[in-house]
Amino acid sequence: MVAAFTASSSLRRPWQGALVLALMALAFALLTGLVDGGVGVAPQRLFDQPVYVLANALPGLLLAGALLAFTRRAMLSFGLAFAAEGTVYAVNQLKVANLGTPLIPADFQMVGQLNKGGTHLLGAYLPHSPWPYLAMLAVIVLVITLWRREPRLLPERPRAPRLLAGTALLIALVTLLAGTMPWARLYNGRTLWLEPWSATSTATHSGLLSSLLMYRLQYGHGARKPDQAAARELLSRADDNLRQQMATGAVASDGLPDIVVVQSESFFDPRILNGYQHAQITPNLDRLARHGVSGALHVPTFGGGTIRTEFEVLTGLSLRYFQDLQFPYLQLNAKVVPGLVRTLRSNGYETVAIHGNDPSFWNRTSAFKAIGFDRFVSQSAFPAGTANDGQYMADRGMTDEILTQLKDSGPPQFLFAISIEAHGPYDTMPADAAERDAMPVPAGITGKDKLELQNYLYHIHHADQELGRLADVLAKRERPTLLLFYGDHLPALTHTFQTAGFVDGGDMLNEPGTWLLVDPRMAAKPERTAVASWMLPGLLLQAAGIHDDSYFALTRLVGPELAPLTHAPDAPEPAPDADLARTDRDMASVSQLRLDGKLDALLPPDTRAIAHQADTPEHEPQADPHLGAGATH
Repeated sequence: MVAAFTASSSLRRPWQGALVLALMALAFALLTGLVDGGVGVAPQRLFDQPVYVLANALPGLLLAGALLAFTRRAMLSFGLAFAAEGTVYAVNQLKVANLGTPLIPADFQMVGQLNKGGTHLLGAYLPHSPWPYLAMLAVIVLVITLWRREPRLLPERPRAPRLLAGTALLIALVTLLAGTMPWARLYNGRTLWLEPWSATSTATHSGLLSSLLMYRLQYGHGARKPDQAAARELLSRADDNLRQQMATGAVASDGLPDIVVVQSESFFDPRILNGYQHAQITPNLDRLARHGVSGALHVPTFGGGTIRTEFEVLTGLSLRYFQDLQFPYLQLNAKVVPGLVRTLRSNGYETVAIHGNDPSFWNRTSAFKAIGFDRFVSQSAFPAGTANDGQYMADRGMTDEILTQLKDSGPPQFLFAISIEAHGPYDTMPADAAERDAMPVPAGITGKDKLELQNYLYHIHHADQELGRLADVLAKRERPTLLLFYGDHLPALTHTFQTAGFVDGGDMLNEPGTWLLVDPRMAAKPERTAVASWMLPGLLLQAAGIHDDSYFALTRLVGPELAPLTHAPDAPEPAPDADLARTDRDMASVSQLRLDGKLDALLPPDTRAIAHQADTPEHEPQADPHLGAGATH
């Protein structure tokens, strides 16, 4: 009846047809939001920021408009577009139900796997109830009915303008789905809500379709091709030094130390901030630094984006050379990612990741498997009753789990632990408010900024305490253990940093964090050196006596001069001299070839990395049923 009314009235009065189309488009947008469960059902979002609703519905509206131009049937066109959107939302619901995370653009690559055994694998996730299939059948019947019986809304002639408009809408849709950059003016974090580190939060606030388009537009463009000539030039210049670096013979696995790495959330030495030059908030860091190597750590992010630093440490690759990998765990789809973990595994290490949070956050479940971890002990595997301090798991619980996982016999172990207690926001109530209130605050920091700063200092004081406790236990072990401790980035205390300023007068986006490498059983001569996060694995392997990976040997050679170039994406770009710029350019190609698994082909046979069996999919470890969901002890 509605279709008959729209058809007859629009032909006599075009403005009535236009009004009906506008109402149908608005209804389509609202229905999209209703199915989405996010943007469309939030009244304040609809009235305060209607762009959220319209942006989320735009792909469907473009499809409906193009179909309308070609079929001239309004309800059929909007129905087909809504059915297409519904399919995406249904697949998303399946993924959320089974994996706990929404769709991201990389998931659509699974379509190409359907003819490679993927149909059987993915079919296992389909619902077993008959109702969804009956609903699909009803939709098909409805579409056929509309196609056969719905009157045309648009006149058949003039045909050319109608077909031209349909073609234009179709081109607009194709360019949008293809990620053509002009669309980024709408689909970005300034116009919509974008949290790159959380696909769930982005989809919840901006809508599923908007989140897919933003990830595609902002972070989905291809990498530049490496220049093999530039890579050869750098390797040639470094050849003699590479041979010296790798000259040391291999160490038997029973002589290798255990390695514990602690990535401490938002940790930095407060003494780089004005007002804290003489503070004693991190006494254990100071104590251990007197017997190890420590210093400033240049990282590729600020205030968030933990996985940027984490990726650099685990792979030895600088994200400076991968502009398309703003958030690598969400974008990398390789089954094998070369790096520290696989090099250690090839030397006989058991590799374990530990994190007291949801394993799907940051897509770590998939990423850690590709990086080469044997097991991932996540939140659900921690003992029942492990306490929070503030909003997140206390660092004490993480230290307890590290000590639980360490064994006194068997192969050498590599434990990579990711803390979370000091994660923002910093306005939540801690376990001990009196301890928090006792934290010193520089003059001029007041109100909310004061509260957030004190909460932050309270948590990193605990991180320092746990560093001391862990080191003291490791010092008493029979097996030697190397301990690497570092902060992933500075906290997002923007107003505090702007008010107090830094001792060196630097910009907060360029300010370095903190790192420490120590053997707790030895009283070594202290050493201070500034490095970048992507240099840490090379230094760690050197300290462990592992010299068989030429790429990490190269990072030790060129890293010191390139370290200051590592900074947060929005930080002012330093201006390197000509020689440094050449090394930087050449290292970019070397790094890209390394990630692609093509670097060793450019090396002379006697300076190549050893043929790591663990670097090939056919030599993957047996699947751990708890990988990503938390391994049992």
